[in-house]
Amino acid sequence: MPSVSQGDAAASFDPLRPRLIRIAYRMLGSVADAEDVVQDAFLRWLDADRSEIREPVAFLTRVVTRLCLDVLKSARRQRETYIGPWLPEPMVEDGEDEVEDVTLPLMLALERLSPLERATFLLHDVFGLGFEEIAETIGRDAAACRQLASRARTHVRASRPRFDMPRERGLEIAHAFFAASRSGDMSALQALLAADVAVHSDGGGKKPAALKVISGIEDVMKLQAGLAHYFAETMSKLVRYATINGLPGFISIERDDTLQTTALDIRDGKIVGIYVTRNPDKLKHIEGGTLH
Repeated sequence: MPSVSQGDAAASFDPLRPRLIRIAYRMLGSVADAEDVVQDAFLRWLDADRSEIREPVAFLTRVVTRLCLDVLKSARRQRETYIGPWLPEPMVEDGEDEVEDVTLPLMLALERLSPLERATFLLHDVFGLGFEEIAETIGRDAAACRQLASRARTHVRASRPRFDMPRERGLEIAHAFFAASRSGDMSALQALLAADVAVHSDGGGKKPAALKVISGIEDVMKLQAGLAHYFAETMSKLVRYATINGLPGFISIERDDTLQTTALDIRDGKIVGIYVTRNPDKLKHIEGGTLH
């Protein structure tokens, strides 16, 4: 049975847990790693002299950010040996869930930043922390943090949404893409794609997937034509349409009961990015691995 002190600690920590998980996930791109970091932060919260902490959310944000920076050092080394394109674990939002302004293309752009640039950008531009507080968190002065944020913005500017597309319209395009790609209707499919469309598929060496990004409508259409034969032999089973990392898309079950998420980056009414996650290690958290 937990002690009174542990109960008090949990009562003050639990309301902050969702925000801390969002920070950790956007830093790390991994649901499991984010949950581990936040649990580690809770253990430190248990050991802290909480009577001396006037702003628990600020204290815990600092703890989570520092833990994430430690994880990022080893994660970058692991990604150097990753098989094929790397994508963050898909976060699926259904219905009226709030979708934050951190889409999958932005998360990939953040991967190209240094860990400190990434932390500063997320804490300031996404979570609204002031530079003085960020400085205390990452061990730099406020002026250096402003510079870090400015450099980060320059790198990620093109990956931020330029306009809000109604959720319903995005899911309509996702529905049209699923129908055209699975039925082999190449003319309907091509009409949905931008000239510079690119396909990113993450199998992690554990499921079949392209080992590099496929770019340009000609090469993407060749890929889709090949996949049309595959789908004709084994039709995909649609699980549901959803918003995935801020993008419209869908969850499906493919040949050999392979769970897959597909997210579509849509700009000016055309699909410019197709992001397919097939690595089973990255899909365990979706409905607990059980699809209904």
